[in-house]
Amino acid sequence: MAAGCPSRPILKHLTSRWGVLVLIALQSGTLRFSDLRRQIGGVSERMLAQTLQWLEADGMVNRRAFNTVPPHVEYSLTPIGVEAAEKVRGLVDWLELSLPRILDKASPID
Repeated sequence: MAAGCPSRPILKHLTSRWGVLVLIALQSGTLRFSDLRRQIGGVSERMLAQTLQWLEADGMVNRRAFNTVPPHVEYSLTPIGVEAAEKVRGLVDWLELSLPRILDKASPID
């Protein structure tokens, strides 16, 4: 809970809207950038690239670039990324099951 805890930026990356969705999408296996973008509806190219960079820097995602024309880059989860994906998957599964109750209890936004 300390303000200077080194886990804070990693937590931010893992639990961001796009971070969660990238981790879940990569649970199915290695994907190219364009495949990830197609699977994650609504994410811009810029946000997906930034999210992948964060997750790669945090050790959650492997990036493999092939020296081809056009460029070919693949992304996959690292072993610790697999663990993180399993944890956020539990939260997302709970949210999907609980969404009707949550929406029923939600008050309208003014």
